[in-house]
Amino acid sequence: MSENCGSAISLLSYETLVHAMAGAVGSMTAMSVFFPLDTARIRLQVDESRKSRSTAILLTEIAKEEGLVSLYRGWFPVISSLCCSNFVYFYTFNTLKKVMVSNNGQSRPGTDLLMGFISGAVNVILTTPMWVVNTRLKLQGAKFRNKDLQQTHYRGIFDAFSQIIASEGVGTLWNGTLASLVLVFNPAVHFMFYEAMKRRAGRGGRKITSAEIFLIGAVAKAIAATATYPLQTVQAILRFGQHKAEGKGGLLGSLQKVVYLLMDRMKKHGALSLYKGLEAKLLQTVLTAALMFVVYEKITAATFKIMGINKKQKH
Repeated sequence: MSENCGSAISLLSYETLVHAMAGAVGSMTAMSVFFPLDTARIRLQVDESRKSRSTAILLTEIAKEEGLVSLYRGWFPVISSLCCSNFVYFYTFNTLKKVMVSNNGQSRPGTDLLMGFISGAVNVILTTPMWVVNTRLKLQGAKFRNKDLQQTHYRGIFDAFSQIIASEGVGTLWNGTLASLVLVFNPAVHFMFYEAMKRRAGRGGRKITSAEIFLIGAVAKAIAATATYPLQTVQAILRFGQHKAEGKGGLLGSLQKVVYLLMDRMKKHGALSLYKGLEAKLLQTVLTAALMFVVYEKITAATFKIMGINKKQKH
């Protein structure tokens, strides 16, 4: 009995909480810095009628047509969702690490990938409603080139939740969940490459610099983002909720909707349309991930030092 209690306490330790808080703060800081790039990415994914030659030109167009502040439209709901999402992800990941990796050993790529998948699935199930709402709020007031897209009118996060549930049903809050679960591959691959490259760079007890952490985080995220981008496009479309897709309810219906949207987008606009906004996505997500990990590592290291935890964290 006491052994079980000890295990439970170790899983709820300050170390795990520190990792979760550091991950949340790191992601919020990085996203705030590169937020306009996310605005460009989601606009290109949802409004397929908009043409753009580059991310810089698109951002200039949006600022000119809708005002400079529009580049930060939806900042608060996105940051709130990101904070909760990364807290859940880092907490779950580091809890699993305590269970699956011995104190005297290092995790392996296969273990990192499995922990990433489980952490991502838990995160998706718990936080998808927040991402559905922030997608709606982020696009509220946008000037769409596609005339079929209608404006939404929400007074804030809670009003959006209330209106969606009342007019579209509770299940709408989990729109795009299947695509999101498949996209768990993204952070799982990201963490696998990040942990592997960090172990290699720190071999022999060598201290890893902030510049190296930034580069490792950027490379790992670029690989994961490029591999899964078409599904991210479908995910954004489903969350916005205005594109009609064929398919019934349930898991099979959700799969049919994902396949239908992929095929419909390719048929109307070509296969490359599934990668619209990739330039903005890579700039935003790679730079955001890289900066996030720098902040995350600095916060955890500083906190553990203040707490007097000198044992080396195994990655």
